[in-house]
Amino acid sequence: MVLCLLDIRGYNMIDKIKLDISSKLNKKVNIKINNIRNKAEILEGVIKELYSRIFVVETIDGIKRSFNYSDILTGNIELDF
Repeated sequence: MVLCLLDIRGYNMIDKIKLDISSKLNKKVNIKINNIRNKAEILEGVIKELYSRIFVVETIDGIKRSFNYSDILTGNIELDF
């Protein structure tokens, strides 16, 4: 049995997240990475690249980090534009 989360318009949630992020390409973003044991890491950077399953953020230190769109859905990361 396959479960698919749908919003009101019929898009699945991952597609909605991709659309939201694609509208923020090359814009500043703060990312909160929720790690184990209630520890969090905060990054500041710019969304640089978009792919079918991941997006890439370049931090202010020049380091590139990649994240899955599903990380947002599961709450592993939080984006603040």
